[in-house]
Amino acid sequence: MVDEHEADTTAAHPGDGEGRPLQAVHGLGPERTGELLARALDGHGPALLPIPAGTPEARVRDLLTAMRPASVLTPEGTSRLAGAVPAGADTALVITTSGSTGAPKGVELSAAALRASARASVARIGAGPGQAWLCVLPAGHISGIQVMTRALVTGTEAVHAPFDAASFADLVRELRPHVSLVPTQLRRLLAAGADLSPLRSVLLGGAAAEPALLDAARGAGVRALTTYGMSETCGGCVYDGVPLEGVRVRVESEAPGEPGRILLSGPVLLSGYRLPPGVPGNPDAVASDAEGVRWLRTNDLGRLEEDGRLRVLGRMDEVVNTGGHKVVPGQVNALLLEHPAVADSVVVGRPDPEWGERVSAVVVPADPQAPPSLEQLRDWVRERLPSYAAPRELEVRSALPMLASGKPDLVALRGASA
Repeated sequence: MVDEHEADTTAAHPGDGEGRPLQAVHGLGPERTGELLARALDGHGPALLPIPAGTPEARVRDLLTAMRPASVLTPEGTSRLAGAVPAGADTALVITTSGSTGAPKGVELSAAALRASARASVARIGAGPGQAWLCVLPAGHISGIQVMTRALVTGTEAVHAPFDAASFADLVRELRPHVSLVPTQLRRLLAAGADLSPLRSVLLGGAAAEPALLDAARGAGVRALTTYGMSETCGGCVYDGVPLEGVRVRVESEAPGEPGRILLSGPVLLSGYRLPPGVPGNPDAVASDAEGVRWLRTNDLGRLEEDGRLRVLGRMDEVVNTGGHKVVPGQVNALLLEHPAVADSVVVGRPDPEWGERVSAVVVPADPQAPPSLEQLRDWVRERLPSYAAPRELEVRSALPMLASGKPDLVALRGASA
């Protein structure tokens, strides 16, 4: 529904009481996206709706229809769109996610929330003014946006580069930066023998980082911190199990120390959801308690340890129900990643006519010529977890299928079979 093409002149009107114009951006380089993010944060530009690189054209059309931005900016210019709906007056960024129905929804984040997240992050890791931030994560995802925002609040701009293990060490030596990585990237860098010691810090997110990986990184002189968060919290808001300044964590469990749903609160929370016409919202996702504190009820399972640290166990909708027993894939996978014959792995549930679902392990072996056997992995898991949690299926692969965000493609893995 394109009405016209024009230069990028859309202006924000955060104080006009009618909301703020929303502009989608697609196909731009990360540096240009960073410029637009800075304008959105300071109120000199429209709210930003980044569409990640590599998104199929059919999906792009679906996102534009669902999110109803005022315009879309591409390398060819700006196209005005019909049927626009303003974003919230305080919204600087809209990140799209898929709900349980698969329909896209937008997470509206304010400039205040994004800055609170970035400032709390740099304070936790001690990042100083002007220190370099290297961004090797997609600029269209909250992970890449976070890196850019942290750089902005420390008075600089992120340096963008495609992730490549061969050239990464040269960049690190030149820049001495802070960087955000997913565990798979760190694993590949260590396997390639890259010198990572000049890095000021590595923030690991997007998936669980097993203790062996952290030990190997720290043994190589890397200051690695695990992060937990989501688009609704402006990305990572719990580092090494400890909430950032201003963030609070609760676990809804039947007994102290037992696993339960993770709840998060603080200045980093989303303003609200932007939903397509006819798609019902989730009124329980964000709710205020008796004291007026807003809490996000995540879809993640976790446990508070004796020292108060949060341990994330996995997603509630990924729990495998096998033979009447509930298995948390993240717990099983954490054990598999400690096995010396396993370089990388994912645990998923797959349909099974007898058990309802079977626990399936997809493994990348440390030595392709000597992959682990199913019985070896079952015995390994049964040393720490009940027998029903041990994998009933093993699929060996040379690499895991990954999403653009750097996370394993769980949908593809659940549908595959050995």
